Amino acid sequence: MKIAIFSCKPYDKRTLEHFSQTSKELEFSFFESRLSQETMTLASGFDAICCFVNDDVNNTVIRYLAKQGITAIALRCAGFNNVDLSAAKASGIKVYHVPDYSPTSVAEHALALIMTLTRKTHIAYQRVKAGNFALEGLLGFNLQSKTIGCIGTGRIGQAFCRIMKGFGCNVLCYDVSPNEALIDLGCHYTDLETLYKKSDIISLHCPLNASTHHLINRKSLSKMKDGVMLINTSRGALVNAQEAIDALYSGKIGYLGMDVYEQENKIFFEDMSTHIIQDSVFQLMLTFPNVVVTGHQGFFTQEALDHIAITTIDNLNKHRKGEVCQRLLNP
Repeated sequence: MKIAIFSCKPYDKRTLEHFSQTSKELEFSFFESRLSQETMTLASGFDAICCFVNDDVNNTVIRYLAKQGITAIALRCAGFNNVDLSAAKASGIKVYHVPDYSPTSVAEHALALIMTLTRKTHIAYQRVKAGNFALEGLLGFNLQSKTIGCIGTGRIGQAFCRIMKGFGCNVLCYDVSPNEALIDLGCHYTDLETLYKKSDIISLHCPLNASTHHLINRKSLSKMKDGVMLINTSRGALVNAQEAIDALYSGKIGYLGMDVYEQENKIFFEDMSTHIIQDSVFQLMLTFPNVVVTGHQGFFTQEALDHIAITTIDNLNKHRKGEVCQRLLNP
C-alpha cells in the first residue's frame, strides 16, 4: 500500500519511519507541501494519503483523489474540519483520524500560556537579557481561587480541568455532554452566559463547527469580565481575531494566549523570519505586550508524536486489511 504523506516535517518522517518498521506492507513517500488544489497532483499513483491540520481537503481535492483510485485519507490529528467528509463518503474514500494523541500535551500548553501571561515571563526574559532586573511592570496574580471557564470538556478539556483544579481554581465547564468524572472532581457545568460572566480565565477546548465558528466575538466578549484572560489552543476560527483586537484595545481582554489562528495555514509550521507576513491583523496582534502567540505547538511533545505515528499506522493497516476501525470518521 503506497501512501503519500503531506505537510511532512523531519520529525514526522522520523517517527513514521521508526514505527512503520514492522509494517512492511506500507510504503511511505514524504512531501513537505501541504495538500491543496495546487498540489493534489502529487497524490497520483498512491493508494492513500496522510495529511495534517492545515491541508485543504476540499470537494475538488476529494474528487481528484477518487479519480486516482485513492481509498483512504489518514489524518495525523484529531480535528477534521479541513476535510469535506460528505464528499469523501460520496466518493468512497474513508477518512481516519487520531482522536487522542496525548490530550495532556495540549492541556499543559494551555497552562504554559496562562502562566506566561499571569507572571509576564515573556517580558521578564527579554528584560533580563538586556540587563534590566527591575520588577515594575511585571506584577502578576495568583491562580489559586480564580474562576476558570473551560469551553469543551472532551479529552483535552478534561485534562485541562484536572490541571486547574490542582492549582486550587474554581472550574466552570460548558459542554453539550457533561462529564461525570469532572463533576465528581468538583467542576461545575453551567451555561455559556454564566461562564462568560464569572470566569477570570476562559480556555477554549471545543471543536470547530458551524455552531462554534467565531464563538468568541464582540457579543460574547461583552458578557465577560473586564480584563478577562482568553486562551485558545483548539482551533483558530473559534475566535474572531479582529474583534479580539478591538477588545484588547478597550481592555475587555486583559490577556490573550493563542496557539492557533484562523489564517494560520499561510504562516504556521514554516520559518517566516525572512519574510514579510502578509496579514495585518496577525501582525497587529503581535504588537500587544499582553498577547502571547505560539505556532500551533500545543501538541508537539515526543509522547504525542509517537502516539500520532502509531495510531496513523494502525489506521492504515486496518484499512488495508478491511478491518473495523473505531477511528473512522465517515463509515
